[in-house]
Amino acid sequence: MLRHGFKRTLLASCLLSAAFSVQADSFQRIASFPVAKNLGSHTMETETSAEIITATADGNTLIYSDSPLGGIGFVDIKNAKHPKAKGFLDLNGEPTSVATVGKWVVAGVNTSESYTKPSGYLAIADVASQKVIQRCELGGQPDSVAVSKDGRYIAVAIENERDEDLNDGAIPQLPAGYVVIIEFDQASGTCQKTHNIPLTGLADIAPTDPEPEFVAFNDHNEVVITLQENNHIVIVDAKTAKVTNHFSAGEVDLSNIDINKDGALTFASSLKAVKREPDAVKWLDNDRFVIANEGDYQGGARGFTIFNKQGEVLFESGASFEHEVVRVGHYPEKRSGKKGSEPEGLEVGRFNGQTYIFVMSERGSVVGVYKDTGAAPELVQMLPSGIAPESAIAIPSRNLIATANEKDLIEDKGPRSHVMLYQLDDKAPSYPQIQSNLDKAGAPIGWGALSGLAADPKQAGKLYAVSDSFYSSQPAIFTIDATQAPAQITNKLVVTRDGKPAEKLDLEGIVADPKGGFWLASEGNEKKEVPHAIYHVAESGEIDQTIPFPAELLENQERFGAEGITLVDDLLWIAIQRPWKDDPKTASKLLKYDLNSKQWSAAHYPLEEAKQGWMGLSEITAHNGNFYILERDNQLAESAKVKRLYKVEISSIKTAKLGQELPTVNKELVYDFLPELKAQNGVVVDKIEGFTIDANNIGYAVTDNDGVDDSTGETFFFKVDEFK
Repeated sequence: MLRHGFKRTLLASCLLSAAFSVQADSFQRIASFPVAKNLGSHTMETETSAEIITATADGNTLIYSDSPLGGIGFVDIKNAKHPKAKGFLDLNGEPTSVATVGKWVVAGVNTSESYTKPSGYLAIADVASQKVIQRCELGGQPDSVAVSKDGRYIAVAIENERDEDLNDGAIPQLPAGYVVIIEFDQASGTCQKTHNIPLTGLADIAPTDPEPEFVAFNDHNEVVITLQENNHIVIVDAKTAKVTNHFSAGEVDLSNIDINKDGALTFASSLKAVKREPDAVKWLDNDRFVIANEGDYQGGARGFTIFNKQGEVLFESGASFEHEVVRVGHYPEKRSGKKGSEPEGLEVGRFNGQTYIFVMSERGSVVGVYKDTGAAPELVQMLPSGIAPESAIAIPSRNLIATANEKDLIEDKGPRSHVMLYQLDDKAPSYPQIQSNLDKAGAPIGWGALSGLAADPKQAGKLYAVSDSFYSSQPAIFTIDATQAPAQITNKLVVTRDGKPAEKLDLEGIVADPKGGFWLASEGNEKKEVPHAIYHVAESGEIDQTIPFPAELLENQERFGAEGITLVDDLLWIAIQRPWKDDPKTASKLLKYDLNSKQWSAAHYPLEEAKQGWMGLSEITAHNGNFYILERDNQLAESAKVKRLYKVEISSIKTAKLGQELPTVNKELVYDFLPELKAQNGVVVDKIEGFTIDANNIGYAVTDNDGVDDSTGETFFFKVDEFK
């Protein structure tokens, strides 16, 4: 419901940053399909996963491999904006990859008894009937599967993967992997001849134990194969079933990266001679191909590389792709000590005469879209995805691309595994809605988990945000220029105590102090020895005043504490997220602290009824005699119901001393953010956490992306006109 004539406006309507291509054409997410809807007789609580995805020749059906469920799923996308479940085929094993050829779908299926006794087969199934017509034995554990453009050949990477728990995953661990080339009869859908091509003796690393990871065909029926653990690339001629060339994937130097898992986003480190260890590979034309350098146990080059089939490096992204992941707030800090954003999946598609490269960050849950220029690729946009995009399929005939996002968080009541659809159109990108600039050293400003928002008292469009305890080693205040689209994070001020980054803070609220600096609300956590407290921070970032919660309040404390803070004259008001032990279950506290008398008092705020989970407060901001309070449930996706902004007239509020019976305020609904959260056609996020109103009476709201940890990583930033 929208009241008082407020206009509903999505803040990011175009990308003006020089980092992005200045053009109108872009990919827009148009639909998301949770594959849990394709479980057939299984319950919705069953774990499922979309991993490798393909499409039928007419572009009307998507087919994905589902390892946990042991089969392949079909999705009807005739109406791409409204995908529908189309069935599931049990394959009696672990599907590792899928591809289509004519009316057939082919899937590699792992049936291995153990790492030392690998086995598997290639399933040939009719798409229309969803029935397997042939099983072609492979003699080992398959990984990637690809079909030649003319449908004559099928290539299967027989990885015979290592046991990562044995000798810390070091190779060699026999039996060795190899590549299978199958001569395929498309008319009957049958395997005719099978050629096993050994790959031993090629790589410098563990030459006795090649582990082919990914295969891809060009128009000349040449197959490029990545040997990830061996850091090697092989070219095979399918017609002769012979190796025609092979070479090391090489190494790369990286600068301005974060290499420490320490709860801080610090991009000031370098690594030398990092092995690329590629995962996915795709041809750009008949001479050039691109690899995604996910890394493995000795590498992690965090980017992508373009080679020709002679083995020459034509382009190296270095850390530039990871920097773009950082700028849009998708950097997975917990992976800093390993492989960073981990580019794993790739897709290449030619749309309207232009070849695009899609680079998927597995851990960042974001897709980089690049134009192939024949030289250095040109970044077009960063696409939001589901959790852990594993693969994608381009459908140029329909201007579509689909991603398969493998992570299913059913056990943690989080987002499910999704297939997501995007369409190329003539609009400017609608994502990101907020991104960071580079700092003075040329490194991206790291950010995420934005949990509180405040406006500069004088300068319209200038905002401040704080990050919460996810970045425990680097609590920070971010300056935002909201006059641009997307909004720009222009500065990061680390909150310090005695000159060092302040520890034991969980910053959830911020308000600018007209006298200088900021007031910050920190949500306590008794188990982690994080106190419930209010802090004043000087313009330097140093904490110069601490206001602990009083004993009479703390004796009833709960985990969910201060979520927002605002200032009215010399009175600080703090919104407590959820009821404490002395509150009714249907109300939370609004605390008032008088900076002059040092006295505390409070009132009750009535919460909406929670249909599932809980209901709580996320923010409070004062403007023109009213408090504007964010109230939300903790539900996401289809279960999300309440993401609202309420108004409370300040002059009507009566408070009482702590320990006394508290009066209850009257609230009025003024804005519902669910339409904005649904507008991106992804998973509706649960945490809308920040709201403020600037000097021009414009309202802004932001969501918390949980530091990209078991989250899609998406941050939404909305503008609301206007609050008189």
